Amino acid sequence: MATRTDAPTRREQILKEAARLFAERGFHGVGVDEIGAAVGISGPGLYRHFPGKDAMLAELLVGISDSLLTGAKRRLAEDGAAGSEAVLDSLIEGHIDFALDDRPLITLHDRELDRLRDADRKMVRQLQRQYVELWVGVLREVYPALAEPAARSAVHSVFGLLNSTPHLGRPGSLPGRAVTASLLHRMARGAFAAVGEG
Repeated sequence: MATRTDAPTRREQILKEAARLFAERGFHGVGVDEIGAAVGISGPGLYRHFPGKDAMLAELLVGISDSLLTGAKRRLAEDGAAGSEAVLDSLIEGHIDFALDDRPLITLHDRELDRLRDADRKMVRQLQRQYVELWVGVLREVYPALAEPAARSAVHSVFGLLNSTPHLGRPGSLPGRAVTASLLHRMARGAFAAVGEG
């Protein structure tokens, strides 16, 4: 989840390994000792960074939703002058980066969202709604005749397409990151065009 180029912090290492392990074996199938071992510290040592597994799960799921929304707002601000087509392409690229680089978080979200405390789950949903609405606004600028409900359905459908990456095969079985990203981008734009121009 870190976007900077320097080494990840211990906290980020813990979250990355927790996401991987939770996605592989399920939240209840992983103990704090295993997470600690994956980052080279004792299980009890994790409690210096997190109060428990529930806190790790909440930070992962709230964190990625917040990161997607923040990134989308940044892309809108940076690429807005180039026009709505450029913003839409940039949004798609950003989501593809997430879908290809954070595959365990997609699996984790699908399987474990209901395990969050109500307040954390509501926060995830609120961030996700804002993310969707940002996309809907951009999509309707590209296709002005597209009604809001149809635009929202199209955005959710494209998210479903892009977020299917955990099911595309084992790492290494895909044709390469750049080829896969290009294919996903063309498919997303094609889906939006089919709705917007149809």
